[in-house]
Order: sequence, then C-alpha cells, then structure tokens
Amino acid sequence: MGASFQSALRLIYPPRCMVCGCQVDSDFGLCGPCWRDTPFVVGLVCDDCGIPLMAGGGSDGTVRCDECMTLARPWAQGRAALMYEGNGRKLTLALKHGDRQDVARPAALWLARTARPLIRDGMLVAPVPLHWLRMLKRRYNQAALLARAVAQELGLAYCPDLLVRPHATPSLGGLGRAARFAAMQAAIGAHPKRRHRMAGRHVLLVDDVMTSGATLAAASEACLTAGAREVRILVLARAGKAP
Repeated sequence: MGASFQSALRLIYPPRCMVCGCQVDSDFGLCGPCWRDTPFVVGLVCDDCGIPLMAGGGSDGTVRCDECMTLARPWAQGRAALMYEGNGRKLTLALKHGDRQDVARPAALWLARTARPLIRDGMLVAPVPLHWLRMLKRRYNQAALLARAVAQELGLAYCPDLLVRPHATPSLGGLGRAARFAAMQAAIGAHPKRRHRMAGRHVLLVDDVMTSGATLAAASEACLTAGAREVRILVLARAGKAP
C-alpha cells in the first residue's frame, strides 16, 4: 500500500532538481548540469575557514589563506561545503530567505562529508543562533536545520539552543570587515541552562554562510568563555574569492 502510494505520488509529483526544477531520478537531488555547475569545495583548503587554495602550508602542517594568516580566529578549524557563488549562492539564499527548508536535507549530506576532518570524540553540534525578532519573522533558523541534520548524519549530540542572541544586531550585508566585527561584539552568549553541556567538550558550530567570520567568531568566543574545550566551524557556503 505504501509503495503503491509512493509510486502514484511520483507520477503526479516527479522529483525535481533543487536548482532548476527539471525532472531528476531521485528526491532532493541536482540534475547533471546543475551538479556540474555547483561550486563544491574540493582539494586543498584553508584549515581555518575552508576556502579553496592553490598551494601553501606552514611548518606545522596547517594551510591558511591570506585572510586567516592576518586575522586570528577563535576557532580551531573550519570547513565549507560550497562556495557562495552561482548555484551555491542560489541554494543558500533559497534556504535562508526562500522558505526552501527542503534544501537542508541534501545540504546535510554535503556538510557531513565535508566535516569529517573536524569530528572529535564526544563532539557537540550547535547552530549559530538568531535573535528572537528575526526568528519570528523568518519562522525558522536555517543554521539549526542544517546543524540538526548534520548531527543526525554523523551520529553526534545536538543542542539547538546552546547559544543565544539576546541583542538584535543590524544586517551585516554591505558592511566592511571591521564594522561587522564591531556589530557582533558580545552579541552572542551561552544559554545559562546549557553551559554545562559544553564544559570541557569539543563543539561544532554550524551556519549557512561565512563572509568575514564575525558572527562565527562571536559564537566561538561565547562557547570558549562558557568552558568549551575547543570549537570548530562548519558552513554550507564560504563567501570570498577562490583562486
């Protein structure tokens, strides 16, 4: 009965490409051309922010981009699944502003694969939080959708409200790096009833996109202040200029 219903449903609503909408073989997939044109991050990447690199490496075996060599990151390591351009930008914006919550399902698979170098025993997964006013307007936190799905894929513990954003901040779009960091100063803190969950523990912070890293820095510092052993970051898309 269930299989027959699913078959009938597929005849009426065949699977569609997540980007262009053309018919594909399976749900939550991309057609061949859209897969080819989606900027997945592969190969050598910056160990701090995940942006692709041509070459490089320090004496300690780490590889960093120019930005991360000049800007201290409070987290230990970071990765990104996509570049924030082309189809990567389309998918990220569809999830963030287009109410396309279905994007979180395939994105979680890409993120889980990307996150393998970051995983540590007993790691706790948490999203970068939204202020309640923005949450009320958007109705969901896209970072929480991604974080929950990633935790399920990797078999890790998940805490949706590990961090809170008690103060509303202006949109960071269009701001320079210094202004972004200033706007996020002390904007994120640990949930007072969840601090014990991160004490002495590795934390994996998940967000949809990283530009300057100001928001992720504020979230990482909140975790470390609350006693986290170390923080690593994972984002769906990394904005910036790849080589």
